[in-house]
Amino acid sequence: MKIRFMSGNQHKINEVQRILTPIGVEVVPVSKKIEELQTENVHSLVRDKVIKAFEAIGRPLFVEHTGLYLSGLNGLPAGLTQIFWDKLEAERFVKLVAGLNDNKVIAKTVLGYCDGCEIHLFEGAIEGTVPVIPAGPADFQWDCVFVPNGYAQTFAEMGQEKDSISMRRKALDQFAEYLKVSEGVK
Repeated sequence: MKIRFMSGNQHKINEVQRILTPIGVEVVPVSKKIEELQTENVHSLVRDKVIKAFEAIGRPLFVEHTGLYLSGLNGLPAGLTQIFWDKLEAERFVKLVAGLNDNKVIAKTVLGYCDGCEIHLFEGAIEGTVPVIPAGPADFQWDCVFVPNGYAQTFAEMGQEKDSISMRRKALDQFAEYLKVSEGVK
């Protein structure tokens, strides 16, 4: 089965392809910029994003949003993570979190799929901490500042090992299960 994934982030596209290809889903990347709703409500953000994406190409597809929920900031930045990250980047981000005296964080992915008739949302989350200094490559946004609980390395240091435990993996597993039932994917 082929399915379109609208994202301009090659790292996300690669990760999604690595996770879905082995179960028989061919991910077809669609690189088109969608103006995202700016809200901390990630479900509203993803619903709006998938509607705009479907309107842009007129074909079934999925989108996703992945964000950080800092305990010390009462769950922010949530849906505003990209804006937050673009302003702070790794070094300033870890300094901010260190100043909160609470380094607990949840990374959450919400995936939205529009089949042309309905919108389906799938969510995956993983708890972790923010280290005192960024570690690993800094090219995939905040992966260098997220250490999943039970691990000593950041997502960035883990490389593809991250695929088996990530929040994106959890959301994609739910999506894959939905596709098996509704579309007959093996």
